[in-house]
Amino acid sequence: MASDFKAIPIIDVSPLLAKCNDPNMAEDLGVSEVVKQLDRACKEAGFFYVKGHGIPDSLVKKVKDVIHQFFDLTYEEKLKIKMSTATGFRGYQRIGENITQGKPDMHEAIDCYREVKPGRYGALGKPLEGSNLWPDNPPNFSSLMEEYISLLTDLARNIMRGIALALGGSANEFEGDKAGDPFWVMRLIGYPGASDAKCPEMPENDIGCGAHTDYGLLTLVNQDDDIPALQVRNLSGEWIWAVPIPGTFVCNIGDMLKIWSNGLYEPTLHRVINNSPKYRVSVAFFYEPNFYAAIEPLEICKQKTGGVEKFGRAVYGEHLVRKVTTNFVM
Repeated sequence: MASDFKAIPIIDVSPLLAKCNDPNMAEDLGVSEVVKQLDRACKEAGFFYVKGHGIPDSLVKKVKDVIHQFFDLTYEEKLKIKMSTATGFRGYQRIGENITQGKPDMHEAIDCYREVKPGRYGALGKPLEGSNLWPDNPPNFSSLMEEYISLLTDLARNIMRGIALALGGSANEFEGDKAGDPFWVMRLIGYPGASDAKCPEMPENDIGCGAHTDYGLLTLVNQDDDIPALQVRNLSGEWIWAVPIPGTFVCNIGDMLKIWSNGLYEPTLHRVINNSPKYRVSVAFFYEPNFYAAIEPLEICKQKTGGVEKFGRAVYGEHLVRKVTTNFVM
């Protein structure tokens, strides 16, 4: 459960990554320290920064640079990859088309999902069938994003190995039928600066993204270094700034981990308000369970919470499709 945290912890995950393929990783002192920090962060804040993650700074910067370049294009150019139900909810959405708690958000975005071939997930997965719509301009956009997605998937999987140990399971607790074949979602988001807030096409609010929790297991956020905008709510209702720290990703846990942990770990409400005059880019990568994963409290977590199952069973794909199909005005 969240606490009255005043700051978001920073965790150096390099000892965990160095031993992630070692069958005896749980016995390593460096790994044990990272696991303790992950456990504390997930219980007290639901958010943490990771450093020592091994993703090249040059790639992290290039990703944000090409997204800035795309959002600098004209609307006519951006609409060449417009999101629709026919595209599997993939592609570009204008400012105000994403809805949180019934209100339009002050951002534009490109939404991307793991590729879903026709029939792969039957009728349930049909709304998300398709391939991602990468723009032709900038010309290196698709290759850069595909490299980035591959590296982020590996990083998230390894952080989840640490979280599995923190819950008292084996490092492989979330492999196999749970998240051995993980779905993923990525949102490339652009937040207009405060100076643009009175433009005719803008919604009449200043909330870049309304308060919400994330759907899946683990989110990794790559945000512009010089523009604080992400806020996280503590137990007292105070909004704590997740200020950008160069060389780190902001991580947070999602709804599915709350169920699997039987409430030991709870996702924390967060929102985005860009008060800066500068345009802000954020890249949110969501590491998710298998599409058909049945999510129910782990036995090890029930034992830690009085033996009572606090949450009913959920199927990740059902949860995702329900959220996606109600999130947009198109």
